[in-house]
Amino acid sequence: MNTMLRKSVLGIAGLAFAGGMIAGPATANAVPSIESKPVVATVQADKVDKGKLIPHGVQGEQSRIDLTDEQAANVKAIIAATKKAGMDERAAVVAIATALQESKLVNLGHLGERNDHDSQGLFQQRPSSGWGTVEQITDPEYSTMAFLKGLKQVDGWQDMPLTKAAQTVQVSAYPFHYAQWETQAADLVAEHWNS
Repeated sequence: MNTMLRKSVLGIAGLAFAGGMIAGPATANAVPSIESKPVVATVQADKVDKGKLIPHGVQGEQSRIDLTDEQAANVKAIIAATKKAGMDERAAVVAIATALQESKLVNLGHLGERNDHDSQGLFQQRPSSGWGTVEQITDPEYSTMAFLKGLKQVDGWQDMPLTKAAQTVQVSAYPFHYAQWETQAADLVAEHWNS
């Protein structure tokens, strides 16, 4: 209960008690009746509407991984960049699900022979495809802003299933793999959007 509300409630209760003591009962036979009901003040942070995070339901089996501190920091960076881009929670869900599929939220550098062409960073963006320099695409804020810029250019992305919106931006060889991360991405946005 916040301090101002507590002082007001206690002040009113004190006045009522003092007034009753001074005035006394209206008649000699009157028995004062005291009904006490606790005064409860609830301060609730704005909660994210889960229906807004997954407006089309999920498609297929869902995957989930435990996050390291690095991965959690990357989630927060994606959410911060989404807010900076002026986009909503659903955009953050699409971005986080995409990064979960592409890199498991690890800011990957060049992987040598295991690299998919020259893909790097959280979103596995390619310098040779115009996403930016290696330094840029391995910066979580830059790579998220680049992804969201692509998402903004997809007409009606808000009304698409997540996997279609992500695929339209990413052009992956495995377009349906993004869908498996939608529940975890939504949970992460719900947890961190207002933190």
